[in-house]
Amino acid sequence: MSGVMERSFKVLEYLADHPQGCALSVLASELQLPLSATHRILSDLVRCGHVRQDERDGHYQITIKLAALGLAFLSRSGVVDVAQPLLERLAEASGELVRLAVVDGEELTFVAKAQGAVRGLRYDPDMGLSVELSCSAAGHAWLSTLDDDEALAIVARRGLGSPKNFGPKAPTSIKAVMTYVKSARQRGFSMINEVFAPGMTAMAAPVAGPDGKAIGVVTIAGPAVRLTVQRMEALGPALLETAQDVSRASGASPLFRKRA
Repeated sequence: MSGVMERSFKVLEYLADHPQGCALSVLASELQLPLSATHRILSDLVRCGHVRQDERDGHYQITIKLAALGLAFLSRSGVVDVAQPLLERLAEASGELVRLAVVDGEELTFVAKAQGAVRGLRYDPDMGLSVELSCSAAGHAWLSTLDDDEALAIVARRGLGSPKNFGPKAPTSIKAVMTYVKSARQRGFSMINEVFAPGMTAMAAPVAGPDGKAIGVVTIAGPAVRLTVQRMEALGPALLETAQDVSRASGASPLFRKRA
């Protein structure tokens, strides 16, 4: 049963990355699953309402059922109500995209955002994305709250992002990742330049829970031509203040209390 569940989630994750849908044969090939097993999984997901099959071309598409469940969970958790005004304040001050990621085990997932860019280039990726720890400001900020041995072990388990999928300066060794992590620890917040994506910069600060452990991360991200290293350094105090404010307000959210 656990094997079937694991395969089912892989199918859902793949379809979530391909909202236009895909053919059964493509899905089975990409996930390296037997065609018959893939068909059984898709049939069960269709029956449960998580996937639909397009009558015109037979392609399978994910439905909004899982998204609705996620949104309902976030709504009832209170995390958006708690964090949104604080994120919007920082977005207005920085003029860039501000997001909040929540720690869940060894995962960081973005759950709330505020866009501060009102003109020119706007960086606004999809929400709900799991963060690549080795190549992101959020990942470096969270890892900086752990001791070196724990951070090294997590990076080793999670692996490294390839520069072809991220930015040209994405670290290609654990040692390089730890250089970013140690800088973030010394500075109090992380900074990256063309690490997550070409032409993009970002910075992040951890949100501490009542026991001092990080329960989330606040990030600022934008185009490198505007969010320069000097600009990020100037925004450091405002970022840290927002992270502290989210920390103080986190007790009002059951989601944060659970992770504290």
